[in-house]
Amino acid sequence: MPWTTALIPPQAGRRALVTGATSGIGYEAALALAGAGAEIVIAARDLGKAEAVAAAIRRAHPGAIVDSRPLDTARLASVRGFASAWRAEGRPIDILLLNAGIAAVPRREETEDGFERQLATNYLGHFALTGLLWPSLSEQARVVAVASIAHRSGRIAFDDLQLRRRYGPQSAYRQTKLAMLIFALELDRRLRAAGSSVRSVAAHPGIAATAIARRGDRAGRLAERIGAGLLGLIGQSAARGALPLLYAATAPEAEGGRYVGPDGLWEIRGDPAPATIEPHAADREAAARLWTLSEALTGVSYAL
Repeated sequence: MPWTTALIPPQAGRRALVTGATSGIGYEAALALAGAGAEIVIAARDLGKAEAVAAAIRRAHPGAIVDSRPLDTARLASVRGFASAWRAEGRPIDILLLNAGIAAVPRREETEDGFERQLATNYLGHFALTGLLWPSLSEQARVVAVASIAHRSGRIAFDDLQLRRRYGPQSAYRQTKLAMLIFALELDRRLRAAGSSVRSVAAHPGIAATAIARRGDRAGRLAERIGAGLLGLIGQSAARGALPLLYAATAPEAEGGRYVGPDGLWEIRGDPAPATIEPHAADREAAARLWTLSEALTGVSYAL
């Protein structure tokens, strides 16, 4: 039987923090989790959009508890500030959904931390956020990292991680999504070694018609329209694309170390099912190297 939002177990008493939930699969995941009874925290770069989304979720699910907070995963100062404020409140997190992302920025951009912008937004900010929020994760928490079928042709440029010598919009995006999958699998290995009951699960939406077609708001209207048109033609809706994320976050059978995606042709669309992990994403030596490098770049170590 296809897995749908109707199969989400009751989430009353659980708290879900979703990054990048102002549109697309992040919004749909937050909406569905709120409908199942979870308390939702919308963490987004644009606080105005986050507040508008929180209001929309409350309208859809009267009585839902939805908070909105500013968080820019492309800025370590923002990540540290968010995590520090959260830890000070002492509230546990049961679902940490690492979803915020941009794609195919046409020309290389560098953040205030000296990181390539896609790498900072999609991966390094999430690596740092998870580590800084580690003390706040509940014993049965789930960390869900959003990867992509783009990981299949990605590579980690260890000799030029910030792509200063050779930048390509798509290769930069693929690197970030490969990094997210490697991170999720390595986190699971470290959790098991530490005897932790926290689960690290990866998921991807297939190809979903979302605002990521804007290419980081930097490609212009024509490219945006072409991208959106292609996604709409071959992909599935954002609501359908969010299902693998929701399965990873809530299904009792979604074990740590799993990768979930659509079950259709090439995993482009369909119902949640085990997804293909390419051999280079499961390379333990590369995972250890990426972890060490990520700690050095972000200054964040995990208390495992």
